Order: sequence, then structure tokens, then C-alpha cells
Amino acid sequence: MVQTLAYCFGRVAPYYNLVLAVILLFLFLKLFKIGGKKTDMKPWKFLFMAVLVYLGEEIITVLSMANLIVVPKIIFPLLETIIITLFIYVLLSHKENTKK
Repeated sequence: MVQTLAYCFGRVAPYYNLVLAVILLFLFLKLFKIGGKKTDMKPWKFLFMAVLVYLGEEIITVLSMANLIVVPKIIFPLLETIIITLFIYVLLSHKENTKK
């Protein structure tokens, strides 16, 4: 077994990503509670959906690393495509709202 720094980071990084994504989830929930009438929340909702997809991806990664589930190789590119599509929609939605 290779005992390098890169290997160690590769093993613990998904756990840190999962913790940071959960913290981000709570921050988004707090944002939605204090969101005002003057602020357009549509782009933030799509960004929140992208974060939820990322959170699901990290959960799948951690479970796969623990050998609890077997994940087909196509799942991760599909999830990344969904995230990128949501980010593009957020940018276009924000651009549309700034023109008004």
C-alpha cells in the first residue's frame, strides 16, 4: 500500500467535503428564512439545488469508499453534468434579473 501524502488526502478529502457541504446546507436554509421580498431568490434556489446534488454526490462517494455500495461509473459524470447545468442556469437567471 502506498503511504504518501496525496493518498492520505485522497482518503480523507471526501469526508471533509461532506462536512463542508452540510454546513453550506444549513447556511442556505438560514438564507431562505431571512430572504426578503425585495430580493429575487430564484438564482439562489437553483444554486441550492446544485448544492443538494453535490451533497448527494459526496454521500455516494463516502459510501462507495467504505465499500457499502457499488456505484456504476456513469453516475458521477451525470451528477457533474447536472451541477454544471444548474450553475449555467443560475448565471443566466441572474443576468436576466440584472437587466430589469
